[in-house]
Amino acid sequence: MKLTPITDRFSVSGQPEIADIARLKADGFATLVNLRPDGEDGSQPGHAAESQAARDTGLGYSFIPVRGSNITQADIDAFRSALAAAEGSVVAHCKGGTRALTLYALSEVLDGRMPAAEVIAFGQTHGFDLSNAAAWLAAKAQQRPHVQGFFDPRTFSIQYVVSDPTTKQCAIIDPVLDFDEKSGATATTSADAILAHIAREGLTVAWILDTHPHADHFSAAQYLKARTGAPTAIGSHIADVQTLWKDIYNWPELAADGSQWDRLFAPGDRFMIGSIEARVMFSPGHTLASITYVIGDAAFIHDTLFMPDSGSARADFPGGNARVLWRSIQDILALPDTTRLFTGHDYQPHGRAPRWESSVAEQKRTNPHVAHCDEAAFVALREARDRTLPMPKLILHALQVNISGGRLPEPEANGRRYLKFPLDVLTGAAW
Repeated sequence: MKLTPITDRFSVSGQPEIADIARLKADGFATLVNLRPDGEDGSQPGHAAESQAARDTGLGYSFIPVRGSNITQADIDAFRSALAAAEGSVVAHCKGGTRALTLYALSEVLDGRMPAAEVIAFGQTHGFDLSNAAAWLAAKAQQRPHVQGFFDPRTFSIQYVVSDPTTKQCAIIDPVLDFDEKSGATATTSADAILAHIAREGLTVAWILDTHPHADHFSAAQYLKARTGAPTAIGSHIADVQTLWKDIYNWPELAADGSQWDRLFAPGDRFMIGSIEARVMFSPGHTLASITYVIGDAAFIHDTLFMPDSGSARADFPGGNARVLWRSIQDILALPDTTRLFTGHDYQPHGRAPRWESSVAEQKRTNPHVAHCDEAAFVALREARDRTLPMPKLILHALQVNISGGRLPEPEANGRRYLKFPLDVLTGAAW
């Protein structure tokens, strides 16, 4: 194991053996960061073995599996967090050290501590080729739009701020209103973090967008509308979902016409975020009303496809359909291969850091639910998997808020708000 010191508290290395990990603590390191996806080659110990070796020797450990050609903003954020949380010196490894130094250099540039023009020379100083880092930064400078994801660990949801760098106009997509089902408490911590980012970046909110009525978290759309004055929007088929759930909730006074939002988007509709055109794709299957927002070179696909190592979204909610979901996925995969895809949940398989950005090409190549899979195989796989899944713990809480545009129930005579949900209506779900 060859260690290359970069600063007095950060080094990079190639693949360590298990015996090397056991010596790192004695060598003065506090944290090991593993950047290698499992299975890159047959000689690597793998995440489980490295994690156990780190625990055995008292090292902190982070698993951030990345490939050099697919580094995303989420990977950089996770790498920054791992370094910030370390109580002492850190060694980050990949196969040879280049990915580790690439993530370090990108963090330095994005945090303003290194000019982008110095990245190549910085790598050469330490004996590494950082041309991929320079290319990543050049592509980021040209990308339209800029996308910032906000991961909510309570619900594994990702909220987005997508902005036009030219006009500083932005849209907020799928914001979360915090809710604790154990105490019944609500909070605006997640939404306020979005507002703080918008203020720091000098952005103006043009839209507050929902991709569909969520079953696992409350929408913060109404809170953010009150704070920003921006219009809210969702797909026009929300009326179908409202009609379905209006009966489930025995809620005759609910207006099942989508009037709870300022705009209802029909499939193919176009709108602007500053100077960037956005268009709407109808993407049902997970719900009756799911849509995809294609904004510049980015598509916000929420509960259709997850990251390639996580497959696809479930299709067994009321109104869901696996065959319809497959066709929606095919529409998304017909976008250009370079289209950036931003998913709505990440459940961190194998304990890796959260990720939420992929590409059409990456999904087609490596997602087992679509690569080398036809419609019949997908439907069989999806339906079999869905039969094993319990319902989301907040589905009956969240839908009555979210089909009303994120509005909490009105206070009753005593000033308190009350949720109402039916018993024994979602029959057949796993417990």
